[in-house]
Amino acid sequence: MLFISYPCLTKKRSALVERFLCVLDKKMLHRDPWLLPEGVEEVLPEDAKHLEKVRRQLLDVFECWGYEKVNPPFIDYVDSLLTGSGHDLNLQTFKLTDQLSGEMLGIRADMTPQVARIDAHSLNHQQTSRLCYVGTTLHTRGNSLDKTRIPMQIGAELFGHAGIDSDTEVVRLMLEVLAQAGVQNVHLDIGHVGIYRGLVEQAGLTEEQEIELFNVLQRKSNVELEVLLAGYSLTTELHSLFLELPKLNGDCAVLSAAKQKLSAVSEGIKNAFSDLQALADVLQNNYPQLTISFDLAELRGYHYHTGLVFSAFVPQMGKEIARGGRYDNIGQIFGSARPATGFSADLKVLARLSKKEVSTKAVNKVLAPIAIGDSSLDEKVQELRAAGSIVIKELSGQQDSAKQLACNQKLEKVDENWVLVPLN
Repeated sequence: MLFISYPCLTKKRSALVERFLCVLDKKMLHRDPWLLPEGVEEVLPEDAKHLEKVRRQLLDVFECWGYEKVNPPFIDYVDSLLTGSGHDLNLQTFKLTDQLSGEMLGIRADMTPQVARIDAHSLNHQQTSRLCYVGTTLHTRGNSLDKTRIPMQIGAELFGHAGIDSDTEVVRLMLEVLAQAGVQNVHLDIGHVGIYRGLVEQAGLTEEQEIELFNVLQRKSNVELEVLLAGYSLTTELHSLFLELPKLNGDCAVLSAAKQKLSAVSEGIKNAFSDLQALADVLQNNYPQLTISFDLAELRGYHYHTGLVFSAFVPQMGKEIARGGRYDNIGQIFGSARPATGFSADLKVLARLSKKEVSTKAVNKVLAPIAIGDSSLDEKVQELRAAGSIVIKELSGQQDSAKQLACNQKLEKVDENWVLVPLN
């Protein structure tokens, strides 16, 4: 095909481009320099102090449960970040070209794959690993409810054990973390992707049919489901089982109903029911006030999780505040296909939901004067700070009063000694 360039059109196009760039430059020049990108927010002193308090408190919880802290890097190779995570995380990941290697890097949108690499490759041992982490992540877009694009992810992962005991431990650890953060009125929603996987395998569905059916189940559309299933070559029994799946949700009683309705199923599905029942028994015995529901058509993270899945909700939020589940073999690409289960949450959300306790302990905030060359003042300041007091030293030319600095005491020299004097 022959392309002919017309000079007049080229000039007109160049003029349009120049005009567009000029408008763009003007918009950028007129943007207030204090504005932040959409979904990016600052944390001011009072909230930052509370956030740090919650962070330390929760890390102490992890340590008491035997979970060791790791610090994955903020930036990584894209293929490492997206291991086993599916399409959604790919869209949420900022990507850039490494100027040193020319390879594609990504800014982490989820720390779980990195922690799996640490277990599989960096630690590379056979015993069970309990790891925890906390750090800022970055998303290309905020979700419809919580607009932030910079969640502070906190979580824990247990590697090397495939039984219900490790799933139960992680669920209980998540509940303990929420309790220690001061989050109240928690509702726990539990599912098991192994049930749907087992039914798909038993029905012999193609990959395309599996995806179609998955999408309809996520929409909870019974009409669509009936139409779709009518086009599949299913036995009457399996047809009925798929139709029943979205209806199997509710409190612990739903497990008994599900066992009756889904009696003619594979051994794998029966094992999934056994795991759910075992978890339900532990939770009912240890958390009698906890609201629990089971949803056997809950398939969030289906392409990532391999077994039990769970989410925590509170009435004032329209989305989960913590979530987790089993994701066996994620470490295979890193050289060790280990069973794994874990959970994560946004620390900033937990801090927002927690009650900010008003400290009953009086905090001394001391104003220290300028006394150049007086080593005794420096010694007194160090002594006060070591004892837990806040000491602010005056600066030359400073106009701020002690009241403006919220000081309740000041240091004065009396008989060659520095003493604290109360301020009204």
